[in-house]
Amino acid sequence: MRKLRCQEKKMIINRRNLLKILVAAGLGPSILRDSWSSAERNGTGLDWPSAWKKPEKKFNFSLGLASYTFRAFNLEQTIQMTRRLGLEKICLKDVYLPLTSSAAEITQAMAKIRAFGLNPYACGVVYLEKPSEVDQAFFYAQTAGLEMIIASPRPELLSLIEEKIKQTKISLAIHNHGPGDRYYPTPADAYERIKNLNHKIGLCLDIGHAVRAGIDPAEAARLYFDRLLDVHLKDVSSPSPEGETVEMGRGVINLREFLRTVTRLNYHGTLSFEFEKDEKDPLPGLAESVGYVRGLLSCLDL
Repeated sequence: MRKLRCQEKKMIINRRNLLKILVAAGLGPSILRDSWSSAERNGTGLDWPSAWKKPEKKFNFSLGLASYTFRAFNLEQTIQMTRRLGLEKICLKDVYLPLTSSAAEITQAMAKIRAFGLNPYACGVVYLEKPSEVDQAFFYAQTAGLEMIIASPRPELLSLIEEKIKQTKISLAIHNHGPGDRYYPTPADAYERIKNLNHKIGLCLDIGHAVRAGIDPAEAARLYFDRLLDVHLKDVSSPSPEGETVEMGRGVINLREFLRTVTRLNYHGTLSFEFEKDEKDPLPGLAESVGYVRGLLSCLDL
């Protein structure tokens, strides 16, 4: 296999050399095949080939999936596609398992996810508008055995959330949603509201929405690292409110600098891909994005 070379300037990846990046990163043409008949036969998903080493394994963070990406698909399909990408962690959106689910339904769904070798580490994004919804979200997370809730809570609920965290030891990460968001358009808006609260209340840094709000995500990671619990990875077409999700490497975000920053900061959390484009057929664009990031990680200079 030809060794992948990286230049100091930002990598420009076109269609021709994308396959080389995918292969170097441990992905190949097989990931784009429509069939997973072997997975259907053995019931365990398409396992990552043991001969391919995942570049992220040399770092302290993990790569995962924000399952809003596959919102048009059912849970089984989402599990299969996540496994095909070699991702091991998943943040579960309630479209697959409503927050109103019974304890038995939650337990059954989590068992199914874990049986396929996935770690359902979090749920969200969850919108919390009243106290009963806070109670419900923490019951859900505790029953499911989750580490974290990714949320957008009304600010007046933060004191109740702090009490729930003390009771359950479950973290809550506030997600910045960019221009137009009522409470948390930027990471700074969230940080200012939580900086004096329990340390298990932190940030889920969505780098795409940060850039849409004119924020450098690498700088945000440095400034608010003491509360950085989770990251949503994506790329966007423009550093403006009109910016939309694109395949990673095709947009305006300096992903290489962001990855270098979280590595230097010794980030131990999850970088979860959230590909909001192509709702009915997201896998090709997501696979390209995962391959791009793994290509960057495989030759990241610190």
